[in-house]
Amino acid sequence: MKGKSGVIFVALLAAFAVLVLYLTFSNGSRGDAESIAVQDQPQIGQEPYLSAMSDLEGNQVDMDKDKLVFLNVWATWCGPCVMEMPGIQSLYERYRDNDKVRFYIVSDEDAETIVPFITRKGYKLPFYIYADRYPGVLDGNAIPRSYIIYKGRILAQVIGAAHWDTPETHELIEKALQES
Repeated sequence: MKGKSGVIFVALLAAFAVLVLYLTFSNGSRGDAESIAVQDQPQIGQEPYLSAMSDLEGNQVDMDKDKLVFLNVWATWCGPCVMEMPGIQSLYERYRDNDKVRFYIVSDEDAETIVPFITRKGYKLPFYIYADRYPGVLDGNAIPRSYIIYKGRILAQVIGAAHWDTPETHELIEKALQES
């Protein structure tokens, strides 16, 4: 590309990038726990759990169906995923010793990609690899996507980045745990 057409192309590309970032982060919501889509209808016919995941050492793991589950689907290359990870780490720190709560931070990338990323960032989250098809109630083509699941029901879901370590999220989790 030369001259004026190259400048126009770069300007259009930059405008497109700004539009994509705006749509990703605005999403018509505040991007925090107040924008969590709380589910009040049971999911019929499908369980919102993953089986045959593997941890970063290659050991097979199934989701614990008897616990309140925080599930996050992400990738190292996904900017919004990386942006929300510190809040997930803080939420995990709050609940990691609670025997009734489990976190599953899931990617379809391999351990050779994930491990250097989390080491560099210093995350101490329970990361897993899942390369199979997601159950319909968890299926989506957007990341990040996160779910709070309890007793076979999706209590809340967020498609896109969110601030997870908030009083509203704590209240949702605590309320569900008190009802058990």
